[in-house]
Amino acid sequence: MFTGCGTALITPFKQDGLLDEQALRKIVDSQIAAGINFLVPCGTTGESPTLSHAEHLRVVEITLEEARGRVPVLAGAGGYDTTHVIKLIADLHKLGVSGILSVTPYYNKPTQEGLYQHYKALANSTPLPLIVYSVQGRTSVNVEPATIVRLAEIKNIVGVKEASGSISQMASIVARVPESFAVLSGDDAVALPLIALGGQGVISVVSNEIPGEFTALTQAALKGDFVRARQLQKKYQALMEINFIETSPGPVKFAMSRMGMCEPVWRLPMVAPSVASQQKVEAVLESLGLLAEVRA
Repeated sequence: MFTGCGTALITPFKQDGLLDEQALRKIVDSQIAAGINFLVPCGTTGESPTLSHAEHLRVVEITLEEARGRVPVLAGAGGYDTTHVIKLIADLHKLGVSGILSVTPYYNKPTQEGLYQHYKALANSTPLPLIVYSVQGRTSVNVEPATIVRLAEIKNIVGVKEASGSISQMASIVARVPESFAVLSGDDAVALPLIALGGQGVISVVSNEIPGEFTALTQAALKGDFVRARQLQKKYQALMEINFIETSPGPVKFAMSRMGMCEPVWRLPMVAPSVASQQKVEAVLESLGLLAEVRA
């Protein structure tokens, strides 16, 4: 269900700081029209820590309404309080999501056993398929390959979004988990090499901007057409890189605003990229013909 290219959706806000439901519907529709394989609302790219519980559910509800069953919806539900995450998962299950993406607990830095027990508790609380999100650079804790292997033995833990930054770790995980266990890249720039190692796809930031193109890259790699995949990688590498010139989702949301898809509004502690960074983002967008006025 969660293979190929899935977009870690931004959450659009209006100038008054409230959720921009109209823009969200527009984004979801454009993603599906471009051929995206699945959608991931309320991940960390969606500024989920700043959403209230009601807003979190509303973002997912709108995504489901616009998707209308055309693509799976993998909803984000993570945090450092296991009991709280379980309650959120239960509410998301009632909405009808296809699965859950859950980032590792941050700040409290659990041990490997603590991580295992956390995800086991989440899995035991729901029949939904669950994907572990390992991103040490954000959470200060790494889900080690041995722990992923243990978690893969739990029936409804079906994959991992691997954003450790270590190709060696990714290779180790792919080599040790069952083929049915989805190893997905959490880093756009290394989705291609991970697929070459046996991974099944990517949960992407850059596909906010180029859903069709990055889905094409992912699918080409999955089909073994690495000539085509490398061509697309070369073309869009600069965009993948510029999205992280400052802390994400600062640059990608600015880019989406310049593409006419949302307002350039973030919730504190996220702020707009610096003017210098904005200019660099615009230069990359212009080179690819992605600026709203260029597309028009």
